[in-house]
Amino acid sequence: MHPAPSVILFTALSGLGFGLLAFLGMGLPDVTGWVAFVFFFIAFALSVGGLLASTFHLGNPKNAMKAFSQWKTSWLSREGCLAVASLMLMGVYAIGVIFFDTKLAQIGWIGALLSISTVFTTSMIYAQLPTIPRWNHPLTSAYFLSLSIAGGALLAGQATAAGVLLLIAGAVQLVTWVDGDKRFAQRGHTIETATGLGDIGKVRMFEPPHTGTNYLLHEMVYVVARKHAQKLRIIALVLMVALPAAILLLLPTNHVMALIAVISHIAGVFASRWLFFAEAEHVIGLYYDKR
Repeated sequence: MHPAPSVILFTALSGLGFGLLAFLGMGLPDVTGWVAFVFFFIAFALSVGGLLASTFHLGNPKNAMKAFSQWKTSWLSREGCLAVASLMLMGVYAIGVIFFDTKLAQIGWIGALLSISTVFTTSMIYAQLPTIPRWNHPLTSAYFLSLSIAGGALLAGQATAAGVLLLIAGAVQLVTWVDGDKRFAQRGHTIETATGLGDIGKVRMFEPPHTGTNYLLHEMVYVVARKHAQKLRIIALVLMVALPAAILLLLPTNHVMALIAVISHIAGVFASRWLFFAEAEHVIGLYYDKR
């Protein structure tokens, strides 16, 4: 699919933000007052900023409000409802920690659970789609959750835990790539199954369905060269996992090194998330001889 900047920003930033909120809700790091204000400001800025970025991909952003009404059937709607609930609850928890030096532990833990649940619902927006075999798998949720939790630990300053969680996220990412590369073929999607003409023989395209571009081609038939994807995978893994994990687990910890680790991880997450969308093979591409 076409890797739109808005959805890359949305999924990457909100995942980091809600991951940090989860750790703050668990009392990590153990801070109050203005130090706590800085941590909560970063968490809310990432979470809310990511959610706002998602509206840029809508034809009419005002329709975003309608998403909240379909929570019984839509993962997008569930994500919106859980995001608002977790932000409100963590807002109450933040007020107590920042202004009253009081930690409402139960509210914090519930807020942490809702924050992680929000990331899960985000992942299910993509994992539920059978038309994109690469996404339609439990590994998609594992990918989103592992990066969110690892990124949250990193932003929360939990150096050792973050280093270990980053390595786990890297392993999940590798498995997601390797397994995802096979999934389109494993599902048996071909131009014969797409057209329903397989019973009468081999099907090939005589000419394109139309001479110009359209929405489907722009959004769902993006093709990235395999050699470029492989290079970007290495870059993503090094920046997202290897470099920050090495800094956290092997080098003396200080503010400068921690900042380098955070910047490296965020850059790697953006590269990984670009690939997540760019490598997604929608079955509709079969109609255009793109698969």
